[in-house]
Amino acid sequence: MMKNLTSRMDQVQSPLISVVGEMIAQSSGTISLGQGVVFYPPPKEAIDQISNFLETPNNHLYKSVVGIPPLLEIIEQKLLIDNQINITDENAIVVTAGGNMAFMNAILAITNPGDEIILQTPYYFNHEMAIKMANCTPILVETDQNYQLQPELIAQAITPKTKAIVTISPNNPTGAVYDQESLAKVNQMCREKSIYHISDEAYEYFTYDDNIHVSPASFPDSTPYTISLFSLSKAYGFASWRIGYMVIPKHLLFAVKKVQDTILICPPVISQYGALGALQIGKNYCLKSLKNIDKIRQNVVNLFQPIKDKCQWSHPEGAFYFFLKVNSKIDPFELTKKLIFDHKIAVIPGTTFGMNKGCYLRIAYGALEEKTVKEGINRLVNGLKIILK
Repeated sequence: MMKNLTSRMDQVQSPLISVVGEMIAQSSGTISLGQGVVFYPPPKEAIDQISNFLETPNNHLYKSVVGIPPLLEIIEQKLLIDNQINITDENAIVVTAGGNMAFMNAILAITNPGDEIILQTPYYFNHEMAIKMANCTPILVETDQNYQLQPELIAQAITPKTKAIVTISPNNPTGAVYDQESLAKVNQMCREKSIYHISDEAYEYFTYDDNIHVSPASFPDSTPYTISLFSLSKAYGFASWRIGYMVIPKHLLFAVKKVQDTILICPPVISQYGALGALQIGKNYCLKSLKNIDKIRQNVVNLFQPIKDKCQWSHPEGAFYFFLKVNSKIDPFELTKKLIFDHKIAVIPGTTFGMNKGCYLRIAYGALEEKTVKEGINRLVNGLKIILK
């Protein structure tokens, strides 16, 4: 018999998206509003690059731990044009196997066991999981009623053990977009306290109305303490290709290389070629689909009207999520199960995002065509009306 089977992983939550996925598989015909992916595929130009990858036999060998030079070059151009981030001798780009790996790289590079990382609630669950895997402590700070940052509460949460403050804008799971003033206050805090500002910008192009995405690394003199995380999964339909990248202070490069070489050796080269094709087209590939996603967002608001006495939500400014607060004491996981098995509609319970007081649900509307989303939201609305009556 094996002894002492417990490990650090026992304190890490199970990713509920896979749990919900198993329930969906057991409930034939269920529409999923759970996982945060887009409805459109990668651009043809990305797929065309695969033949270029295959033409060079040594592409099957290991490549640079930080990414292939042509991709690093085009990322540098993109950062300057789209994010106003200038790559100098004080910072560096590292290509990663997705945005989640970029976050894990950052946490392992900057922390010691027992250190603290400040997250905003509701948080992105994989961030909280990564912090705990590193034997560090997530310190949770509430956002306001519209899920916006509260810099004064963040400042109060900083202790001698704090190593970083994490912001996600546009936000998963709420759809909030943080304004420049709030992000600048957080960034300045990090400067004054000699800690890092980790900015997750996976949804950078997904903004609506007059909302503007701001990259904290574009602020003057922010390079030494700002870590920026990006992903191609959303904007370019690259979910399974696993390509992201990070911009880090140069003094962290050696540590990040250690982490990446140990876990990955090098980012998948075939996917890097695809990324090269995608970034050559640029953000317009995403923006041409954004109008459809925005139309769906507006339609969801209209479809929610019959349950406005049973639920509350903040109008999402970015990404492709609604975060519903349900006016009920029902357990959100039990509610999720009822919706799947009785009403054939899947969502993600808010507990996985750190919302343990009250009943919350995350609804993702980016993965499905307009007609399917309408059917899904109608099922959700009707299900909630029946369950909560």
